[in-house]
Amino acid sequence: MDNMVNVYLFGKQYSVPDNLTIMRAMEYAGYQLVRGCGCRNGFCGACATIYRIKGDKELKTCLACQTKVEDNMYVATLPFFPLVKEVYDIEKVKPTEQIMMQLYPEIYACVGCNACTKNCTQSLNVMQYIAYAQRGEFDKCAEESFDCVMCGVCSSRCPAGISHPQVAMLARRLNGKYLAPKTQHLENRVKEIENGTFNELIEALMGKPVDELKELYNNREIEK
Repeated sequence: MDNMVNVYLFGKQYSVPDNLTIMRAMEYAGYQLVRGCGCRNGFCGACATIYRIKGDKELKTCLACQTKVEDNMYVATLPFFPLVKEVYDIEKVKPTEQIMMQLYPEIYACVGCNACTKNCTQSLNVMQYIAYAQRGEFDKCAEESFDCVMCGVCSSRCPAGISHPQVAMLARRLNGKYLAPKTQHLENRVKEIENGTFNELIEALMGKPVDELKELYNNREIEK
């Protein structure tokens, strides 16, 4: 028999098995998840969650699909956070410090509180990659932020109103477009796709049943 724990989902108490993730516990309690769920494997960032254990003053953050329930856990999900997403043409912007000042000037209002890093669901050094962005070190910012899932928890805790995931996305795009070494075989493959070399193959793949696609994917040749 499963051991049961009490959890509070959006303020309402439920008794759920202690071996469930928060997401599974919500479904066990009868919630039908339409928003705030995606890959269920910790990659998409859709299930950002804030919780507190009764008697503990510390507010904690996590991904609901990756975190098991605890007794007397008070849970609220953050299925969407309104990040600032500036519009730009990657073909026209350049990897200079000025571009961050133009698009995301709020990063220079960072007070160094480190709340972003403390609350990152991926345990990234968020404040550090913002510092790299401030200095125009976009390659370092791209590397430090590479595992960001854009859940938005860091921004929800920021007193300066920084949209950290979007800053990191800009840095990675600038790095990929202008700074990182070119990969010739990748560029060749892109040209082949643009020229329609693989049109027939792609159409054939689109017509295959799901099980066959899974088999092809699982047994594909992986470049090392």
